[in-house]
Amino acid sequence: MRAPQVLIPFDKREAIPLVSAAKLAGRSEATLRTWCNSHFIGRRVAGGPWCVSRVALAMLLDGDAAALRAYHSGDRHGPTVSAYYQRLGLSPVLRDWKRVSACAPNAGGWPDFGPNCG
Repeated sequence: MRAPQVLIPFDKREAIPLVSAAKLAGRSEATLRTWCNSHFIGRRVAGGPWCVSRVALAMLLDGDAAALRAYHSGDRHGPTVSAYYQRLGLSPVLRDWKRVSACAPNAGGWPDFGPNCG
């Protein structure tokens, strides 16, 4: 089993700081750190401070274990997960990922932003 896919691919529009997530959830920062480790709703990006997925946090707060499992598996476009992106005003994130994933990677492994991918 691979590691939970939290904030992968990373997009700053989905990520919120730990302190903001704690305020949103009405819990302490310590509780949110525990949730990040036990429920995989956030991660430390490049060894920096904790970033919490707005989407995963909403799933956890809603008690939607099925959606959270789908999110952890890497699903971002299925109806269960995409509904959370839409609800949180993050539909542009999904559109951008679809556009980029439709572009063929170049020799360096990065998407080729040709005329149809810019």
